Amino acid sequence: MRALIFFVVFIAVVGVGLSREINKVLNRPAGEHATALTAAARDMEPPSGSSGGSRTVTLNNDGRGHFQVDARVDGRHIDFLVDTGASMVVLRESDAARLSIFPRASEYTGRVQTANGVAKYAPVRLNRIEVDGITVRDVAAAVMPDDALKVNLLGMTFLSGVKWTHERGRLVLEQ
Repeated sequence: MRALIFFVVFIAVVGVGLSREINKVLNRPAGEHATALTAAARDMEPPSGSSGGSRTVTLNNDGRGHFQVDARVDGRHIDFLVDTGASMVVLRESDAARLSIFPRASEYTGRVQTANGVAKYAPVRLNRIEVDGITVRDVAAAVMPDDALKVNLLGMTFLSGVKWTHERGRLVLEQ
């Protein structure tokens, strides 16, 4: 009996809350409905950089469990190792120079622990990184000296802009 009373009280409370929300929507001035609908439609649009539908890219590992990718960074081809353990995209100085990025010595303000010890990096922003049609814009990145980094890393500042899964030796990116 207590359970039934609790259930009826619960339904009444939920019903009152819902009726208030419905009244708010129904009693809005006409212009606010259009704004709410526009905002809802905008929220349903595909992510920027996508061409209307979702885009999927499947990367196969190189046999050693690594995923290599040729990405376009601000229009230029750059090779990367996909690294889910790297908190950001990291470029070697030589590849950053190909993008016309030349950090001054005073701009190497960040420090990071690498397998080879502590290394300095210069924080930068990249306008766009594209992997086979999947595009992430305004990406935080780091530039490191070539002797501190053997390969460019496609880290989480790119990967957090896409949905990614790892299954059976494949890395699937979706946007």
